Amino acid sequence: MAKVIVITGAGAGLGRALARRFAADGEAVVLLGRNPEKVQEVAEQIGERALALGCDVASPDSVRAAFARIAERHPRIDVLINNAAVFEPFLIAEATDDQILKSVTTNLAGPILCARSAIPLMGKGSQIINVSSESVGMLFPHLVMYQSSKAGLERFSQGLHHELDPKGIRVTTVRAGQMMEAGKTWDIDPQAAMRFAQAAAAAGLNLRERPISQYTSVTNIFRAVIDLPADLHAQTVFLHARAPIKD
Repeated sequence: MAKVIVITGAGAGLGRALARRFAADGEAVVLLGRNPEKVQEVAEQIGERALALGCDVASPDSVRAAFARIAERHPRIDVLINNAAVFEPFLIAEATDDQILKSVTTNLAGPILCARSAIPLMGKGSQIINVSSESVGMLFPHLVMYQSSKAGLERFSQGLHHELDPKGIRVTTVRAGQMMEAGKTWDIDPQAAMRFAQAAAAAGLNLRERPISQYTSVTNIFRAVIDLPADLHAQTVFLHARAPIKD
């Protein structure tokens, strides 16, 4: 029987790749994104297995409205993938109010709000997968807010699993590394990107030389986590890109 999989941040990147993968596997996918036009475009490409809804995960009202719409179409949610995130490098001393608050509300409060709305539609065998970042365990300059919000998400995942495990609902963190896809560009101020790269290089992290994995490859891990037997649970999955093996 097809699973109902809700994916936040599904208009681009990993979220879009996951939606395409699971729909191709025969699952029903719900694409949530702050830009309704982007998720609708992806849903139209996928076809009848996809439902696209505009949703700003940082807004409690927007999240409530989106999950009310989901409930009209799907009385049960099998999987929620909290993928939506804001990734913007900056120094705390120079940060605007908006930069700080967006990091916290989108990267941490967003998954909490989505989980709260999804849980009443879940049951035994359902899963919540929260997408974190390898940067949590690294000294990455200019990413203090991103790292802090993702670290908080990981702690939330641990606590939520203990809360929901008696109901048969599993919660997993996928701590992912650098990913890319053809044609993807980084929508960021060029000056900020240059300063980030320079600071990373000074810290011994050459962004141009670090391995980068493909979104389509990463979707295999999510498929494996969702397909785990009922007597297994993966609390945290660590992913790192690796350089291709040369012949």
